Amino acid sequence: MDMLRVFFEKSEEDTSVYFSNMNIWKCGREYRKHQGQYPVIFLTFKDVKYDTWDETFEKLKELFQKEYGRHKELKGSSQIADFEARYYEKVLRGDVSKVELASALSSLSQMLHEHHGTAPVIIIDEYDTPIQQGFSRKYYDDIILFMRNLFSEGFKDNPHLSFGFLTGILRIAQESIFSGMNNLKVSSILEDSYSSYFGFTPDEVRAMAAYYNCAEKYSEICEWYDGYRFGNQEIFNPWSVIGYFGNNCKPDTFWISTGSNEILSDIMALANEDLLEKLAGLLQGEKVLTQIDMNVVYPQLEADPYYIYSFLLVAGYLKLESFAPGLLGTHMCRVSVPNKEIASVYKKEILSKLLQRNSLLSSSAFKIQRALFSHDTGLLQEAMQTFLYQTISFYDSAQENFYQGLLAGLLALTDSSYQVTSNRESGDGRYDFQLRPKNHLLPGIIIEIKVSKKEDGQELHKSAESALRQIEEKKYRFQMEQDGISPVLTYGIAFCGKQVKIIKK
Repeated sequence: MDMLRVFFEKSEEDTSVYFSNMNIWKCGREYRKHQGQYPVIFLTFKDVKYDTWDETFEKLKELFQKEYGRHKELKGSSQIADFEARYYEKVLRGDVSKVELASALSSLSQMLHEHHGTAPVIIIDEYDTPIQQGFSRKYYDDIILFMRNLFSEGFKDNPHLSFGFLTGILRIAQESIFSGMNNLKVSSILEDSYSSYFGFTPDEVRAMAAYYNCAEKYSEICEWYDGYRFGNQEIFNPWSVIGYFGNNCKPDTFWISTGSNEILSDIMALANEDLLEKLAGLLQGEKVLTQIDMNVVYPQLEADPYYIYSFLLVAGYLKLESFAPGLLGTHMCRVSVPNKEIASVYKKEILSKLLQRNSLLSSSAFKIQRALFSHDTGLLQEAMQTFLYQTISFYDSAQENFYQGLLAGLLALTDSSYQVTSNRESGDGRYDFQLRPKNHLLPGIIIEIKVSKKEDGQELHKSAESALRQIEEKKYRFQMEQDGISPVLTYGIAFCGKQVKIIKK
């Protein structure tokens, strides 16, 4: 968005130098004639994250105060009316009410138009960040009312506007923030318009890798930062790709470090057991078929946790594998985790926060990990039993895939020491879980689970033994042993309701 500001904004500096060797300059005079010709109103709401509506309003006043101050040409301008000059000074002093500030966009655009003789361009970045915060901090109605008035005056039927750009995660259509604005052109990740312009394409990433003499790193960049799809265009995360090259081609979680995932954890806290199971499955490479609504609004997320998929998709935490039109403007989409960087978000920012909803639950989860690392079957049995008592209803626990999802979520948190995979071929069959050590000092681990029909201790033990026999008979250890990993420990785990039995070999 700052690139758009620099391209369009009138300036004493010759800003054409930033674009003269770019593709847009080759598109001809029709494009070049717009460069540096407009006054620009530029606001970013990315840091408007406060606990109360009063604090939020103070921050909004400060943002407009700075933007008004940036347009010093209006101070003492003979082209604007006296009442406009008084309003300009009032905003500069921060002495405006909520009603008065709601006119700040329209008033500034009118004054700039009158002074320059050219209607301005309005650019607003992350317009829905204050709305996210209002949803989290329970002042949603206040922020919606203010934003509705601000944008209605600034964009709807504003004769002092050449054109405007806004970015945000959600369209927020149903809140009527853009009420009556039928002139909006909305470009979502499901559409092809501009799909190749707001991220790096594969050809661009290959060219960058060649420029930095590391063409052989392309596959690693794909694993970590590829996987997004805008319309039919494959897209890499630009911030993370730049971070990768700037970090001597060492992968890290660059994008998720740029902001807060607080809204995600708030929504994830509403997830039911079925959702948790599916989200854990996503970490194991599974794809989920779900309904996606591009018009979802924050109160809907609270009313129906399944809207979380829509939010995660538009926020960049899911990859669109395929989609088809659904009912009432929705889409049926198959989604997956796009890359290793985002997988780490689920593990560290989402699953870990879910496990921290209370201290006992957190204690059980990390005790399970400690037991695996120390090969302490007794501790593992105790911790898993406690975990089951604390987390599930008897009616939740029936099928093997339920326990697989539960265990997948716990094992995902071991990713710093183990590469966790599930349902992959090895030997003569497909194991439930394999933990391949990243450190040669750690053992390999194979886990097979069974569901017993009876909670009787003897029956559970028989089922756990059956799981161990399956590991041996199907030679699940074969691949790790072939790769020189030793020892390879095997665990048979049997579940029934809230009961569990674990034996090791």
